[in-house]
Amino acid sequence: MLYQDVVRFLYRKVWDPDRAHDLAQETFVRCLRQEPDNPRALVFTVAANLARDESRTVLRRKKHLTLIKVESEQTRPSPADEAERSEQQASVQAALGQLNDRDREVLLLWDAGLSYDDIASQTGLAIGAIGTTLARARRRLVEAHDELQGQKHAAR
Repeated sequence: MLYQDVVRFLYRKVWDPDRAHDLAQETFVRCLRQEPDNPRALVFTVAANLARDESRTVLRRKKHLTLIKVESEQTRPSPADEAERSEQQASVQAALGQLNDRDREVLLLWDAGLSYDDIASQTGLAIGAIGTTLARARRRLVEAHDELQGQKHAAR
């Protein structure tokens, strides 16, 4: 009975019956690790948190897809714009290449829209370390890019 209540609760949060069942299963898996005083309250708290995380993920994906759609709908760039874009892309790839594997992986996973929890499970880092690692990786990327740009301008 509790399972159906949780599924119904989650369905009202995510409006997708399959996703509601998946989140309900995840809820019970997470609750198995704990011995609460009030199990029903714990189950619904975990379910609400999972639904909130799901909503954030969906919004982030929609924004990402909207940006991709807007970019693809734009008119064809001029050859000069295309050359500049290719040059910028190569510059960013070269800067990414100068980062260590961990920084590069964290940046690319974050850019792909993964949550901190997903990044932590993918990389083996602690969830609390993801924000700091991302901030440092971004700073290192900017520094590497600026250094490459300085070298390029000095060579001209």
